Amino acid sequence: MMRRVLIAMACVCAIGLTNVVVDGQDSAKSDAEVERGRATVKMLDNIFKQAIVLITDKYVHDEDDFPAGSAAVVWFKAISEAGPNSVRLIDASGDPYKATNVAQDEFEKAGIKELKAGKPYYDEVAVRDGKRVLRAVTAVPVVMDKCVMCHPHYKNVKPGEAIGAISYTVPL
Repeated sequence: MMRRVLIAMACVCAIGLTNVVVDGQDSAKSDAEVERGRATVKMLDNIFKQAIVLITDKYVHDEDDFPAGSAAVVWFKAISEAGPNSVRLIDASGDPYKATNVAQDEFEKAGIKELKAGKPYYDEVAVRDGKRVLRAVTAVPVVMDKCVMCHPHYKNVKPGEAIGAISYTVPL
């Protein structure tokens, strides 16, 4: 049941958030594209974080329940496979829940460094397959006591400190 809900949510996000790439744009239009990309990341980030908090609050009651972070990994993979936007959850604590949830390239490593320094957001415009994309990472802090059930090493985390990040790639 949970998997069907996550896949349905992924399809809704993928369908409604496609950006169009147009060749030969002037710099003013390019700047507008970057701002639209940032607005898309902000909107997605709000949706995803609210969903993770809701799942944790309503469905995670003890250590045997399916963690919201694990649900996010499955959900984000489905979004990335279904459309042009890619998203993934990565560790910023240095002690990942799974070895695959770590920064995988120089951009993500730089983003984690910036988040650990206190910034809530980091981005850059890059080129993939000849097309411009906005890459962004946003901070994921501990916001609930329930987070510590699956991540006991977060007990000593300072309020607002990034323990993870969501990494986005959005076509411009």
